[in-house]
Amino acid sequence: DKSFIFPRQSQQENLCLTDYFRSSQANTVAFQIVSIGAKAAEFVSSLYQAGKFDEYLYHYGLATEATEALAEYAHARIRQELGFAAEDHKDYSKLIKTNYHGMRYSFGYPACPNLEDQQILFDLLKPERIGLELSEEFQIHPEHSTSAIVVHHPDAKYFNIR
Repeated sequence: DKSFIFPRQSQQENLCLTDYFRSSQANTVAFQIVSIGAKAAEFVSSLYQAGKFDEYLYHYGLATEATEALAEYAHARIRQELGFAAEDHKDYSKLIKTNYHGMRYSFGYPACPNLEDQQILFDLLKPERIGLELSEEFQIHPEHSTSAIVVHHPDAKYFNIR
């Protein structure tokens, strides 16, 4: 039996991810792991090794943004499947500033800082089936991959732990 432990803010609103769940009833939580795959990482690495640093930077940035776009797409699908997609802001410039129902939290960031919890997520989702693995430092490989806990509470927001 494994569980995630989330810290609480010591200042400001005293928030914790668990505040977005009710202990008195069953809750739904979504998890996601996405990747644009090993070929992108291999291509970017080959540019670096060849000393093509301008191309490397452009393609590295493109791979990073493609990964983020894929994570946002997966999050949009989760909102759709949970019945919240109609609440997404219709103005794209506002939508990309997280004007939608719920929030996506990744390990290593303030709300869930324990990278070791990636192992629990890997045990749940089995992303090895799509070629992903964890390093000894709990980083996902290939590089252009990301994971998240998707909290669908309407008041969910990003916050720092201090």
